[in-house]
Amino acid sequence: MQPEPQVRNGARPALALLLTINLFCYLDRYILASIIPAIKADFLRGDPNANAKAGLLTTAFLVSYMITAPLFGWMADRFSRWMIIGISVALWSVASGATGLAGTFAALLATRVFLGIGEAGYGPAAPTIISDFYPVERRGRVLSWFFMAIPVGSALGYALGGFINKVLGWRWAFFLVAPPGLVLAALCFMMREPARRGAGRPKATWADYKGLIRIPSLVTNIIAQTALTFASGGLSVWAPTYIHEGRGQPLEQTDLIFGGILVAAGFLSTLFGGWIGDKLRSRIPGSYFIVSGCGMLLGFPATIAMLYTPFPAAWVLVFLAIFFLFMNTGPSNTALANVTPPSMRATAFAMNILIIHLFGDALSPWLIGWIKDHGTWNAGFFTVSTVMLAAGVVWLTSSRALVRDTEAVERGENPGRG
Repeated sequence: MQPEPQVRNGARPALALLLTINLFCYLDRYILASIIPAIKADFLRGDPNANAKAGLLTTAFLVSYMITAPLFGWMADRFSRWMIIGISVALWSVASGATGLAGTFAALLATRVFLGIGEAGYGPAAPTIISDFYPVERRGRVLSWFFMAIPVGSALGYALGGFINKVLGWRWAFFLVAPPGLVLAALCFMMREPARRGAGRPKATWADYKGLIRIPSLVTNIIAQTALTFASGGLSVWAPTYIHEGRGQPLEQTDLIFGGILVAAGFLSTLFGGWIGDKLRSRIPGSYFIVSGCGMLLGFPATIAMLYTPFPAAWVLVFLAIFFLFMNTGPSNTALANVTPPSMRATAFAMNILIIHLFGDALSPWLIGWIKDHGTWNAGFFTVSTVMLAAGVVWLTSSRALVRDTEAVERGENPGRG
């Protein structure tokens, strides 16, 4: 059997397209967070539960996203992933544009549901294409470039949403993102599907799928990512509104500064996490989990300190909190790919999407809004942030299992069937 090429032909164009799509994915998702005050003014003025209802907009998106992701993951393990991605990107682009047309709060909720369905087709398939183009030794750094789009795209959503809302109104923030998304969707149909790296058989059996929940490091990784997503999801949705309403900073200035910090801290941290995880891999077993866990243990005190530090000094702590929270992005997702057999890798990513959102940020935006309606912003942020500690502990205590499971997959075995 001939050894597989280290980097396959077409890897860079595929990575560039998927990275750009991922930027728009998070840009579309976080435009909403930047204009929640405007949404409340139009649809929820005078409602005593306005913040809780505004949080439901994110919950509606996430519920549809996580419920449909397993179906698309199963399809991505069997059919053309580029075709699935192209259709999905077109769907979410149209849904995002339709958000700007919503005349009622119920219609607004419906458009966010369709946005979630579109992103559910993209989420499980894209990382598996990258994993098939690049070998395990380089996968952490390359996936970090891909996931770097999370902080950068989110920051662009905050910044552009706030700017466009000020100049043209909040509806135009959604109208303007639809055409580029449709162009990116069209490009997907021109890409060539890569062979699945190291796949021993084209289709996984039912026993293989049941074995996913018996891969120790996969289970603990999902648990830790769920805890992280619970914390970061709630904080990211409400951060601009909290800084504006709770700390008295101008909304447009807040969106701009917060977006700039998110770009800088998230970009540097995501690439650093992937680089240091790959760098330490040969010397420190389980480096991907160790890097992820250390980031969480450092991010928690920075987040809490931010709540009690006056602005503008608090912006420094916002930077540090974001930097440490994003250190896990590349390493944790690389670990997920490395311990899953190629024939069902998309399903594993889809299962991860379902669980981390079901028990993570599908709940926390509503919870912070509810706590604020009945208490204070600080109480809501403090409650959600404590879960970061749990994520750090789980990652740090699971590093040995990660080594064993990765080695099993590299030998062509399914660690869940041992």
